[in-house]
Amino acid sequence: MGLSIALLTISDTRTLADDSSGDQLQRSLEDAGHHLQERQLCPDDRYQIRHELSRWIADPAVDVVITSGGTGLTGRDGTPEAVAPLLDKTIEGFGELFRVLSFESIGTSTLQSRCLAGVANGTFVFVLPGSLDAVTTAWNRLIRAQLDADTRPCNLAQLRARLKE
Repeated sequence: MGLSIALLTISDTRTLADDSSGDQLQRSLEDAGHHLQERQLCPDDRYQIRHELSRWIADPAVDVVITSGGTGLTGRDGTPEAVAPLLDKTIEGFGELFRVLSFESIGTSTLQSRCLAGVANGTFVFVLPGSLDAVTTAWNRLIRAQLDADTRPCNLAQLRARLKE
């Protein structure tokens, strides 16, 4: 059975009509048998980001939240700072492994990626860069398998029921 996933694109310049990374994530999660619970776009504003995420984290119908955008180093990039205080636990290896995989395609520019993942109120949260290459890499090489209950030896999907123990 698939999971219920909410997608949040963080951008001051994109709209839902030209959000190719969000479109790719939506297609990918639906192709994997998951359900798109909701999809939103918000500007690079840490309080608006927290507002959207908090709403989804509090909703028992949402199993996973994936954000894209706002993970760079410019003054407006504040997604990691917006999300980190909401997390009960971080999944340290996610950002590390993402940067290793990203290095294959973008080289040392992967230093600028401040992606992260964690758990908040029993909801998995993945914070991804906004580029199409980044969301494709993250989904295809990390997230998809971990949200698949058949992935062995273990996966995040299996842990969902035990996150609030």
